[in-house]
Amino acid sequence: MATRAATVKQVTYVWVGRDKRGARIKGELTGSNPALIRAELRRQGIYPLKVRKKPAGIFSARKRPVKPKDIAIFSRQLATMLNAGVPLVQALEIISEGQVNLTARELYRDIKTEIEGGTTLADSLEKHPKYFDELYCGLVRAGEAAGVLDDLLEKIATYKEKIESIKGKIKKAMFYPAIVITVAILVTAILLIYVVPTFDSLFRSFGAELPAFTLLVISASDFMQAYWWIIALIVGGTIYGLVQAQKRSKKFAHTLDRIVLQIPVVGAILHKATIARFARTLATTFAAGVPLVEALETVAATTGNAVYTDAVLRIRDDVATGHQLQLAMRQTGLFPHMVMQMTAIGEEAGKLDEMLNKVADFYDEEVDNAVDALSSMLEPFVMVLIGVIVGGIVIAMYLPVFKLGSVI
Repeated sequence: MATRAATVKQVTYVWVGRDKRGARIKGELTGSNPALIRAELRRQGIYPLKVRKKPAGIFSARKRPVKPKDIAIFSRQLATMLNAGVPLVQALEIISEGQVNLTARELYRDIKTEIEGGTTLADSLEKHPKYFDELYCGLVRAGEAAGVLDDLLEKIATYKEKIESIKGKIKKAMFYPAIVITVAILVTAILLIYVVPTFDSLFRSFGAELPAFTLLVISASDFMQAYWWIIALIVGGTIYGLVQAQKRSKKFAHTLDRIVLQIPVVGAILHKATIARFARTLATTFAAGVPLVEALETVAATTGNAVYTDAVLRIRDDVATGHQLQLAMRQTGLFPHMVMQMTAIGEEAGKLDEMLNKVADFYDEEVDNAVDALSSMLEPFVMVLIGVIVGGIVIAMYLPVFKLGSVI
């Protein structure tokens, strides 16, 4: 019954009516059809005169994807309301009505409808795996079972916020090198396709013998003009092929991720970011009462790197056979000495989650500093690279002018 109710689309209606004193009033109500809106108004003692669907204005709510950041905000809002004593259904109603994003509003309303039908929050979230992963649902289920749902949602919100922050830093680290390469390619292409041909026609009119460097640049220009579409197809096809191969082949994904981790500067940032994510996820799941072996299995799926995923699965197998966590981590050869020492101290003191959170905080800051250093380093590099490209082409074009001048 709950599933059927969840499929009913909720729409916002604008109504006009008269109250018991005959005064004309208006407002908005959400429902599945106008008949139900009229019935609800009569129940409230209002005689409905007009009920129509609310038009979508320029600045009204719009449908757009629900992002992980939105789920983090949802978790924080729900935790705050539950902590303040607001019933779960009412809290979900308040959150859904406050959404500008129609997709998020419908998602939260569906969850509320399922809970009204007798489903637990964890079960209702599991019906939306696109937005709530296994880790999220497992932590919510643990919170419901222990009667500390608000505390667990606080932990989930903090975890989500930290993870999204580290993802943003990784994107920023990858963004700068990509921009450098893209700008260099665009500048070179524009010069070769539009600028060099002008000089080429000028030199041909003189009939003079051109220097080798100039001939090389002109040949490159001719090639770009004739076969630019082939180059574009090769680049696009290569990128598409790499993406598909990574999705379809576990061995290829492992090889590619290992190569990426060995890239100077960028690889170090990815190492630190992955360790931060590993520590944060393991700390959160372990603090929620999830057994260590199960927690490690969950962590393996969230590392974001095939090399670390395989390593965490090996750690899980070693821990399942009785090894200490820090000894199992040492066998992988991926974790720094400080991380293993902090883990060992946490295991001995019975404060593993606390120590792992400290590790995550430390590496979050390390990633932040490394990304700032990378951007500072790349700024002059971009200027030098573009200067060399532009300067080289300009010199190639002016060499014949200098040669003609010396002849005259």
